[in-house]
Amino acid sequence: MKGKKIILGITGSIAAYKSAFLLRLLIKEGAEVQVVITSAGKEFITPVTLSALSGKPVLGEFFKEKDGTWHSHVDLGLWADLMIIAPASANTIAKMATGICDNLLLTTYLSAKCPVMVAPAMDLDMFSHPSTLANINRLIEHGCSIVEPGTGVLASGLYGKGRMEEPEVIINKIMSFFSLQYQGKLSGKKILLTAGPTYEKIDPARFIGNYSSGKMGYALAEELANRGAEVSLVSGPVTCKTKNENIKVIKVESAVEMLAACSKIFMNMDVAIMAAAVADYTVANPTSSKLKRKSDKLTLELNATADIAATLGQQKKQGQVLAGFALETENGHDNAVLKMKKKNLDFIVLNEIGDEGVGFMVDTNRVTILDNQNKQTNFSLKDKADVAKDIVDYLENYL
Repeated sequence: MKGKKIILGITGSIAAYKSAFLLRLLIKEGAEVQVVITSAGKEFITPVTLSALSGKPVLGEFFKEKDGTWHSHVDLGLWADLMIIAPASANTIAKMATGICDNLLLTTYLSAKCPVMVAPAMDLDMFSHPSTLANINRLIEHGCSIVEPGTGVLASGLYGKGRMEEPEVIINKIMSFFSLQYQGKLSGKKILLTAGPTYEKIDPARFIGNYSSGKMGYALAEELANRGAEVSLVSGPVTCKTKNENIKVIKVESAVEMLAACSKIFMNMDVAIMAAAVADYTVANPTSSKLKRKSDKLTLELNATADIAATLGQQKKQGQVLAGFALETENGHDNAVLKMKKKNLDFIVLNEIGDEGVGFMVDTNRVTILDNQNKQTNFSLKDKADVAKDIVDYLENYL
């Protein structure tokens, strides 16, 4: 983005701390950034911090001195190639939608000749309020691009949609706007990822499965793609959806289908992460018609499924990284280490279910990462999106 001129608007939100990271990414990509901040924004992050990162004085007031010099919002609006307001509070969004311009940021917005992106940040009830939704729709009608907020634990302690999207996601959108590619540490890396359960058919109406929702795997896919990776996501049956266009979803149902899909592409991958909850057994003789209830007992013959991670571990070539997941209810550390060695993994992510908020069908998780050098890294209970960041941070350091 060398030579691109960007106005970064910051308003009064706890998410203002993320603006520093976004600013740093913009500068790293070569952009020239002018920060414009509201008075409320200064309560959350200091102009000194932002000025040090941007290399420019931070603008917040119309008048610089009492000698008649002032900051021209018109000149700013003509200067920029893009204006991004991140975070955008409910108050600022409302003023933008109705044309109120009682601070430098708002007058700059009304004067801007360039495209405008808006990254909302507020509590879930504020975001879902009809007034806010109507204001956002009005901004869209006016030509603004909205960076949808994420879902997770908010500053209020509540869980829902309203948290400002992560800087890595926003920088990706800005790079895409300029038809450029974000050059993160994982840029260009081809990563195979599995997620969700497998269903092993009994008959056309029934199957053997597990409680996996796919949330952890899909959160990983988004985080990997947000950092520039090309992700091939082999997914069992889930209701999760992907947002990043760098994620190619390959849908499968059974363990044998997942193995076939992974084997087909594994040798072309730089990294493979086996996050799916694959069935250990499959029905030996599934029927083509629905089984009728004929007695008080039914016996099913089960055969062991192929171990996908172990199969790929045998095929792994030098330079490839293979990671797995282990879900355990007891002796978690020992069982995870045994799996890692048996499957020829470089590291393994251990989930020890039993505690509240950990494991299947919840939005949070707590993991421990073990590697083949006997190193152990423990993480606290977090939203699965934040757990995904920890795992991808670990991967980047490992690489």
